[in-house]
Amino acid sequence: MGGFGTTRNSLEIRVVGGPCRCRGAQPHAVTGTRRGQRPLHRSPALVGVVVGNHHNFAVPSDRRGDVLSRLPHERHLWTVGEPAGKSRAIVRPTASSNLHYEGELAIVIGRICKDVPEDRAQEVIFGFTVANDVTARDLQDSDGHWVRAKGADTFCPLGPWMVTHFSIAEASHCQIVTRLDGREVQHGNTDQMVHSIPKLISYISSFMTLLPGDVILTGTPAEVGPMELGQRVEVEIEGIGTLTNTVVEA
Repeated sequence: MGGFGTTRNSLEIRVVGGPCRCRGAQPHAVTGTRRGQRPLHRSPALVGVVVGNHHNFAVPSDRRGDVLSRLPHERHLWTVGEPAGKSRAIVRPTASSNLHYEGELAIVIGRICKDVPEDRAQEVIFGFTVANDVTARDLQDSDGHWVRAKGADTFCPLGPWMVTHFSIAEASHCQIVTRLDGREVQHGNTDQMVHSIPKLISYISSFMTLLPGDVILTGTPAEVGPMELGQRVEVEIEGIGTLTNTVVEA
């Protein structure tokens, strides 16, 4: 069995030969240690697409039926030109005056895949990391779509760590806490997701090919809210780490 190494977003993946039932997929083995946490590096020149999932956390019972009736069909796709990493600033665009935080678990794809069955979702995951799905809420409302609202430079910071040893089961039971200047503003758990990690991967890969370095955001807990200039926002996910960024003016 032969193989070759390839790098996407500074994440090293070794692709090896062998059969795979996932159409378009290439079997892989991750090189290096899989113990503990490892840095997440994202090169702006090699950022993949980001797929966001709207309203994927449990909601009050009077709205839950409405949410379940719409999902999993609400998906939003955008690219991130220059994501902010750990300690980098989130730059508020001049066209916006209302940025919101959205703490989320992010799935990093590790192999080319299409039409992934739910029971094989683990095979296409490179790792899990922390994301702040920064949203310019005023642009979201005025534009009627999410390209400017979520796709500006420095939006969707990721990191600072990615764990490659988590199983889907482990990633599905992690606390998510968002803090603004040290004050807790969001608190949830990934076990509150309406649609599971395997379901998200299977559904998204049913209509688009996922590539190494692509990111799937799994939804945010309740109580999203505004971030003002100069404020420090932290998103912490149990077992992965804490992502910290400060909001600055363009």
